[in-house]
Amino acid sequence: NAAKTLEKTYGELPHDVVDRVMLVDDRSADETVAVARRLGIHTFLHHRNRGYGGNQKTCYREALRGGEDIVIMVHPDYQYSPKLVTAMASLIASGEFRVVLGSRILGVGARRGGMPLYKYISNRVLTLFENLLLGYKLSEYHTGYRAFHRDLLESLPLLENSDDFVFDNQMLVQIIRAGYDIGEITCPTKYFAEASSINFRRSVRYGFGVLGAAIGGFCDRVGWYTPTFLRKEGRRLGDLDYDEVRAEVREASSERLDAPTGSV
Repeated sequence: NAAKTLEKTYGELPHDVVDRVMLVDDRSADETVAVARRLGIHTFLHHRNRGYGGNQKTCYREALRGGEDIVIMVHPDYQYSPKLVTAMASLIASGEFRVVLGSRILGVGARRGGMPLYKYISNRVLTLFENLLLGYKLSEYHTGYRAFHRDLLESLPLLENSDDFVFDNQMLVQIIRAGYDIGEITCPTKYFAEASSINFRRSVRYGFGVLGAAIGGFCDRVGWYTPTFLRKEGRRLGDLDYDEVRAEVREASSERLDAPTGSV
């Protein structure tokens, strides 16, 4: 639900470097789609709620179908600064990285921006365990501000990932186990009423999912076991045929807007 924040987020995007803005609606309940269409945003609608991870699968698949070379996920709730798109894209366009994260932890932005203390502590504890288990070092694994080169998105078995919030962490484990270097830049963040956030109960479930993904990465790293989402033969975005795609999503241009819809 981003009707109150989408226009501000869109307005701060660096349109001199952004070729196309795309939004995927996940059957939420406000006027986000109407706002998106008024702004000229290329919008896709899910026939049913697919979840946070399912939403991303559609985003990346449609971006690849559109021929984009660099894909940046910017949440429309204005929690992350859209102005950093240029910096993130340049790190990928230069060939330095194939993935760049906007980190809330680098610098002093997380707590200053209003991140709840329990979220900050859980972020630090989970990140510590993930770094130890994966033999890697990131300032955080839980940011939703991410930039990717298309060849990375094409190479990962993303269809094997969860449709829930743990999708993000499974994707980072896939990236690390595939041998990619991950770039990070500091990202100021804001927590306010309209900013999306999961409740405490879902946060606990997310935490266990994160640990499961990290343990799976560790098992693959030491040669004990390779979980499904890390297997090289896993399904990729390009493996879906046209009928499978259209059973789940359609473009907003063909949708009536009598009923309120929104975006995750």
